[in-house]
Amino acid sequence: MATRARRPTGDAPEQVIFQEEYTRARGPGRMGHIGEELLGPTLIAFGSDAQKRRFLPPIRAAQERWCQGYSEPNAGSDLANVQTRAERHGDEWLVTGQKIWTSHAHTADWCFVICRTSDAPRHRGLSYLLVPMKQPEVTVRPIRQLTGTCEFNEVFFDGARTAVDNVVGEVDGGWRVAMGTLAFERGVSTLSQQLNFANEWQQIVDVARANGALTDPRIRDRVVQAWIGLRIMRLNALRVLAGQRQGELDRAAMILKLHWSTWHRDLGELAMDVLGARGL
Repeated sequence: MATRARRPTGDAPEQVIFQEEYTRARGPGRMGHIGEELLGPTLIAFGSDAQKRRFLPPIRAAQERWCQGYSEPNAGSDLANVQTRAERHGDEWLVTGQKIWTSHAHTADWCFVICRTSDAPRHRGLSYLLVPMKQPEVTVRPIRQLTGTCEFNEVFFDGARTAVDNVVGEVDGGWRVAMGTLAFERGVSTLSQQLNFANEWQQIVDVARANGALTDPRIRDRVVQAWIGLRIMRLNALRVLAGQRQGELDRAAMILKLHWSTWHRDLGELAMDVLGARGL
């Protein structure tokens, strides 16, 4: 009888072991990744007891799915420049603004949203709100890719409502919580992602060996450079984990996403060249 893999609740070494073995076994993609790997640890570190009781059990049971409301059209890399606003009206927050490149927003039940709650400059006026997606004041527009899929979305909040108690951390203190989420994103889950990349790299090597592309010294050099990039990514991730303090974003973590996204783009180009005309 098939059993569902359950993510352990242990410390970082146990998390690493689980993630790596799950990936080596080529387990299916985990649909609740954003809740499990990003929001869950954030609530454990920064959330109230009531928030933990309300949100952690459905995440663990895969009953509620989450998306991440960070990037905006004019606030991608410059996260402190977000313009989405939340105003308090009685026992609710009303959220107005736009987010973009929101992964899985079209299937999510909730979104953790970085928004402006005061006129304080830059990051000092931001709060971290938990906002339900299934309401008329939230509009999701898929961003369709060349593959025909729409993993990414635009999200429009037009006075979207959420309870006043759904602020994680302090009001106007959301920057620290947001950085904590990014620290978790650059942590344990990065290692399993790299093993998936290693699986892709091995597939390319197998094809290159079978179709003779590996006899080309230029292809061999790019294959070796890709392998070196994988090792650098792993060592960097381990360095981040070793020095990571709860809720803080280590400087080394800041380059991880830039590194792996550039590396993965180059790997795709290598795959196309190995396949030749078949790559089209």
